[in-house]
Amino acid sequence: MDETEFWELIDATRAAAEGDPEEQADLLVERLLRLDPDLVLDFARHFEARYNRAYRWDLWGAAWVLLDGCSDDAFDFFRCWLIGQGREVYEGALHDPDSLAELLDEFDEEIDGDGEELGYAADEAYEQLTGTVAPDLGIAPAPAEPAGRPLDLENERALAERYPRLWERFKD
Repeated sequence: MDETEFWELIDATRAAAEGDPEEQADLLVERLLRLDPDLVLDFARHFEARYNRAYRWDLWGAAWVLLDGCSDDAFDFFRCWLIGQGREVYEGALHDPDSLAELLDEFDEEIDGDGEELGYAADEAYEQLTGTVAPDLGIAPAPAEPAGRPLDLENERALAERYPRLWERFKD
């Protein structure tokens, strides 16, 4: 599976789920079950590489503003959700996290921002296909600390200055 096929699966399932990340994860498992187990592992490698690439302080700050706070676990689930938004939103957010204010048409705080189930879709499909747990993917794990310069996530003034568009759109 190449990068284009990876993003096509993400886009197709997001569209079919009408943006609901839990439904998208279910649809993703269904689609992955139609593939050879090796292709499911390829999908998992693409997902994990993007998940690790998004482990950055600047994205964590954007998630903090967007979600009105963001714990370690919430940031993990946010990164899964961000991948689930598709290539344009994902790459745009990596290029400029504040651009999420424009990249996201609608944002339902009840369901958006948490894509935990998306992170398990490939593992679930692989296990259903083979009856075994997915092997090690052979890619480097995420670093112990997010990339970039640490942010004081509790400093609202600094966050408002760093993410002016997100702050204007998502803060009370």
